[in-house]
Amino acid sequence: MSAAKVKMRQKKMRNQPTNVQYSSSPADVRGRTQSNGGDGDGPSGKNPPSERNKSSRQKGGWVRGHQKDGGIYSDKMPQHITAGLFAQARAAEVSAMLKAVTKTTGSCNVFGALPRHMRRRAMSHNTKRLPCRLREMANRMREKCLQASSKGKKEQNKTKSRKARRRHGNLLLEFNRRQRKNVWLQTHIWHAKRFHMVKKWGYCLGDRPTLKCYRPCYRAMSSHCLLQDLSYYCCIEIQGEEDKLLECLSQMTSKETGPTFAQRLCLSGQRQGSVVVYRAGQFPSQPLGPVTFLWRTRTQGSTHRQLWIWAHPTLKTDILPELQSVCQCNEAVIPPPLLQVTDTDVVPPIEAGKNPEIQHVTGTKRKRSRQDRSAPPAKKILGDGTRPPNTPVTWKSSSTGIVINDLTMEIVRYRLIGPHSHSVLTDTLEAATDCDELSKSQPSCLWWPDHCKDKSKMLLHQQQTDVFLTLKDIYSTTELPPGTVLGLTVDDPRLAMPTKRVKALPCVKEAQEVNEEKIKELSLRGVPEHCCQSFLWEQSVRNNVTDNKISEQELNRMRSDILVPGSRLTPTPLQGRIPILLVHQPGKQVGHEMNSWGAGWDLLLPKGWGMAFWIPLVYRGVRIGGLKMSLTHSQNKGAPHFPHDYPDCPAGARFQEEQESVLLEKFKRCPPAKRTNYIKHGCLAPFCCPWQQLAEEWDLTGSEAAERRGDTRTESTSVKQSAMTSHQDVAVAKPATHFTVLRNIKSLRLLSSWCRPTSSKGQRLYHVREMLPLNHAARVAFLTSHKMSLVWVRLSLLLKGKPDLHAMVCVPTVEDLKLLNKGPGSSGPQEPLHQDTLKNTIKRSKKGSKKTLVRRQSTDTTEGKHVPSDKDSDFVLGVWPNPLPSVTSHCSRVTLGWVTQADFSLSAGCGEALGFVSITGLIHTLVSQPPEHRGTVLLRNPTSLHYRFAKINIEV
Repeated sequence: MSAAKVKMRQKKMRNQPTNVQYSSSPADVRGRTQSNGGDGDGPSGKNPPSERNKSSRQKGGWVRGHQKDGGIYSDKMPQHITAGLFAQARAAEVSAMLKAVTKTTGSCNVFGALPRHMRRRAMSHNTKRLPCRLREMANRMREKCLQASSKGKKEQNKTKSRKARRRHGNLLLEFNRRQRKNVWLQTHIWHAKRFHMVKKWGYCLGDRPTLKCYRPCYRAMSSHCLLQDLSYYCCIEIQGEEDKLLECLSQMTSKETGPTFAQRLCLSGQRQGSVVVYRAGQFPSQPLGPVTFLWRTRTQGSTHRQLWIWAHPTLKTDILPELQSVCQCNEAVIPPPLLQVTDTDVVPPIEAGKNPEIQHVTGTKRKRSRQDRSAPPAKKILGDGTRPPNTPVTWKSSSTGIVINDLTMEIVRYRLIGPHSHSVLTDTLEAATDCDELSKSQPSCLWWPDHCKDKSKMLLHQQQTDVFLTLKDIYSTTELPPGTVLGLTVDDPRLAMPTKRVKALPCVKEAQEVNEEKIKELSLRGVPEHCCQSFLWEQSVRNNVTDNKISEQELNRMRSDILVPGSRLTPTPLQGRIPILLVHQPGKQVGHEMNSWGAGWDLLLPKGWGMAFWIPLVYRGVRIGGLKMSLTHSQNKGAPHFPHDYPDCPAGARFQEEQESVLLEKFKRCPPAKRTNYIKHGCLAPFCCPWQQLAEEWDLTGSEAAERRGDTRTESTSVKQSAMTSHQDVAVAKPATHFTVLRNIKSLRLLSSWCRPTSSKGQRLYHVREMLPLNHAARVAFLTSHKMSLVWVRLSLLLKGKPDLHAMVCVPTVEDLKLLNKGPGSSGPQEPLHQDTLKNTIKRSKKGSKKTLVRRQSTDTTEGKHVPSDKDSDFVLGVWPNPLPSVTSHCSRVTLGWVTQADFSLSAGCGEALGFVSITGLIHTLVSQPPEHRGTVLLRNPTSLHYRFAKINIEV
C-alpha cells in the first residue's frame, strides 16, 4: 500500500472506535463478516488461514470504491448470526457516527460545526445570523473572549492611516526608533533607495549601488569625480598647550615610520597629516591603526592649540582610552540633563493662561500657530543620536589642562575623488555674500551679521574667496600640494540649484586668460597659513548654524514668490551662511606609477547640513560610491585599507575573525557536492590567514639554517629543505613574541631596492641604486632587527590570470624559473592533487567500532596528526580543522604569505594582488634567485591547482 493511500485510510478511520476495524484486503473483509456470524472464520471455518493469507496477498492492498483486479465484494449471506456480538458492533458504529457529527472540525470555533457553504464572515459580528441551535454557544464564547481581553490584554489602539503615518513628525519619531541599534547618516534615506545597505560598526551604511556601475565608478575616479559619505568616521578633538600636546602624543608615534604630529607644515595648520599610532611606548609592537589629523592655525599671542583626529569607528574603542591615558584626562564631564521633548509642541503654561480659548489635551496634536512657526522646531533626538543623552563626551585633566571632546556625528565629511573634484566644488559652492547695512545695525541671534561688522574678518574672507576662485583655473586636482587645507564660508547651495543634472568641467579658455602667477603660487606653495582658518572649529558657530537652518518648506515658499521661476533667490537669507573646510586628499604617493591617482577633496560641514550639500553635488554629475568603492580605491592606489589590511592591530584581528565566520557560513550553505575540497587542493587556510603561525615557522626555520651554514647559496637551499620537514618542531617550540608589520621607512626602502622594483607588468626596470648590497652581513643584520615581521607587497601577474582573496604566495623552484625563460606564452607549474585522508578516516570510523576509532585517534595523535571524529562540531568536510599543520611546507612549493586584496586592475591592465609576506622568507628567496628573476614568485588561488608567475614590488 502506498503512503498516500495509508494517509487517506487513516484520515477516514480516525473517528472510528477501537472495536470496529476494517481490513486492508477483500479477503479480510469477508473474514470479519463471517466472524460476526458468518461461516469459515472460526475453528470450524471452510477456508484455512493459509489460504486466507494467500488470497489476501493475491488481491493486493486496500482500494477506494472498487477492487484492484475488477472483482466485487462477496454477496453470500451468512448462515447464522450471533445477536450479542452483532448488536455490539452496530452500537459502536452508531456512537462513532454521532461523535463524528457533533465534534467540530479543526478549531473550537462554533463555525466549524457548520458546512462550508453556510459559513459567513458577517456571522462573527452578529450571532443572530447563525442557526438557532448554535446561537447560545456562540454567545458564551463571545463573553469568554471579552472577559479574557479585559483581564490579561490591553485594548489595542486603532492603526493610523498611511497619511497619518507619513507625516513629518511621525516619520521622524519612527526613524529615531529604528536608529537605536544602528545609527543612520544624514544621507541614509537617499542611499537606502539606491544602494544595498549593510549594518557595520554601529551604523547602517551603503555598500554598493543596485546598478551595475563598477566600470563607471572607476572612470569617475580616473577622469571626473566620485562622491562618498564618510560621516561615519569618528572625530576626536584635543585642546591644550602646544608643548604638552606634542609631549603626550609623541608617546604614541615614532619618527621611523614617517612624519608625526609635530611635522612643521601640519603643525602650522596648512596641511593634513596621517600617522599610524601605537600604544604608549610600545613601538614597533602593539599598533592601534592609522589616523588622519588636522591642527587649527595658531592664534596670535596664544599657545593654546586645537587638534582634530579622525579615526575609523572600529579604531575609536582602542584609541580613545589610550589618548585619555597619555593625556591624563580621566575626569569625565557629565553633560547637563536634557528635558525630553515629545512629538507634540506643548503650549507653554504662561501662554495657555493668557488665552483661555486654547485648550490642549495631553496626547493629542494641535496645529502650530503663526507665532510658533517662526521659532525653531523642537529637537526629536536627545543628544547626538549615537549614545545615551547622559553619556560623557568630554574629559579633562587638572594636571595638564588638556581637554578631550568626542565629536562623533557632529561634523559631516564628504569625499570627492577624481581629477575634476575641484571643478565640482567651485561650481556647487559660492562664497558667502556680505550683509547690508540694515542687517548689521539690527541685533540678531545669527552669527554672520556680527561677523560682518569686523573688517579684519571680512578681509580674511575676501582673501579666502580669491584663493577659492583660483581653483576654477586649475585643470586637475593633482596639481595642488598634498594635504592642502582651505577655510571658507559659503552660501546655502540650495539657493542656486540647476534645473537638471549637468557635468561640471574645468573651463580651459578662461584658464588661459587669468593670472598664471596665482596658479603657480597655489600649485607650489599651497594655501597661505592665514587662509586656512575657519569658523567650523568654533562649537558655538556650529550650533548656531545647525539650529537656524532654513527648512525645505520655507525654502520652497521663497521660491514660489520669485517672479522668474528657476532664478537664484535674492537677497540671500541670513541663515544661509555655512562655515566649511576643504581638505585636499593626495591620492597615490608611493611607487613610480600612477602618481597622485585618486586625488580629491574632503568637504567638512556642520551637522544638519548633509542633504543640503549632497543634492547640489549630485546635480553636478558626480558618481556615488559606497564601502565597496572605498576598497577599490585603496586597491588601485596600492595602499592598505583599514581594517582589512592591518592584521597586527586589534581592529584588524577582529575583522579577520568576522570575515572567517562569514566565509565559512557561506561555504556551509553550499551542498557538499558543490563545495571546493580545500584539503585536496592543498589549501590550509581558505577563509583566514594564520599570520602568527607563518611568522613563527619562518623565524624558526631561518634561525636553524643560519646556525648550520653561512654560505649564501647553500643556506637558502637548506632553508627550503628544513621548511619542508620541520613543521613538527614548530608546533612544539613556539616563540612568545607576536608578529609585527614592517613600517620603518629606511628598512622598506632597502628591502624595495633588493626586490628590483619594476612596472606593473614587469616590462621596464627602474634603475634604483642599492643602498646596501645583499650580502651575508647585511642580511643577518636586517633579519636580526626585524624578527617575526611581515611586509606589505604589491603583486603583479606577469601572464594572464586573476588573483582571488587569500591566494597563496609561494617560492618558485629552479625548474619553475626555467619555464619562465621559455617565453611569454609559458604556463606556470601545477600543484599535485592531495589526498583527503580525513574524509576517509571519518567514513571508516562510522563503519568500525568505537574501540577501533579510539585506537586510530590515539595513534594519529602520537604522530602529530589531528583526526576529527563525526561528533566534532567544528569539523567541516573539505576544510582542515584546527590546529593546522605546517603552513609553509604543506604544498610542493614553500609558502611566503597570502593575499588580502585581489582583483583585475583596470589601471594596470593585468591581475594585481596586495598582501603580506614573511620578511625572513622573502630575503632567503631573493638570495636564491638569479639577478634576472629576482623578486619573482608564484601565486595560486585557493580554488585552483595552477600556479601563476607574479612580480613582487614594495612601494615606498
